[in-house]
Amino acid sequence: MRHWYKERVRAERAPAAPAAKPAPSRQKRSDDAPEYIGGRNPVVEALTAGVPASALYVAQRIDSDDRVRTALKIAADRGVALLEVTRDKLDRLTEGAVHQGIALQIPPYDYAHPADLVTIAQDAAEVPLIVALDGVTDPRNLGAIARSATAFGAHGLVIPSRRAAGVTGGAWKTSAGTLATMRVARASNLTAALREYREAGLFVVGLDGEATTELADVELLSEPLVLVIGSEGKGLSRLVRENCDVVAKIPMQAAAESLNAGVAAGIALYEAARHRRR
Repeated sequence: MRHWYKERVRAERAPAAPAAKPAPSRQKRSDDAPEYIGGRNPVVEALTAGVPASALYVAQRIDSDDRVRTALKIAADRGVALLEVTRDKLDRLTEGAVHQGIALQIPPYDYAHPADLVTIAQDAAEVPLIVALDGVTDPRNLGAIARSATAFGAHGLVIPSRRAAGVTGGAWKTSAGTLATMRVARASNLTAALREYREAGLFVVGLDGEATTELADVELLSEPLVLVIGSEGKGLSRLVRENCDVVAKIPMQAAAESLNAGVAAGIALYEAARHRRR
């Protein structure tokens, strides 16, 4: 077994009918721009989970219900600014997403360093379990993976700093608040981060539908581990695959192109948790 309790790895730090109303334009956000969570249930979940919030926006003459009243109370108790705005402004803030008359402004996410995730495991006296995402571009998948990672005891997620989903309002919404506690690290170069994890004593297991080894047969799942999830359709990139100790597949009884990245991560994390309970 590799010795994983080593000096923290280093990596560059570095995310006739009236005309239809035009959809709000989607402009590229800067890394320091705030994000918005829209929708009554997601806003309540985020506030309840302690997600850091700057302001709560509520539509004028909103049809209030228990969720709206709960959101207002929690925001007031936490000292979050309460702002009444038009629905048009809410449409712009949430970029046309369904907001149900309420949206929560959250500050830019404070990403961890990849080595910090090993430290989290060390501080908890636990065997590291880290999830790396290779080319996952849908923030909803990132949020769903954060939920599974929280449920099965992972110590954090690693994402590339470019061409990958970051912790946006969509990711917060899908995570149901779990991103408030599940740390996400950004790596300027994912393959370099994987190499440094291996040098620190962790094993790297990648998921690929074309692999010959089944995930349940991978004994490394109980070891200090980085579990790599590829993008839906494309799977793992060549360089990432080359830096895996093992590439394994999730066997399926019926033919399918591929599993959704969030679903695949949930299954793999369950399998890793099952191995660790032995």
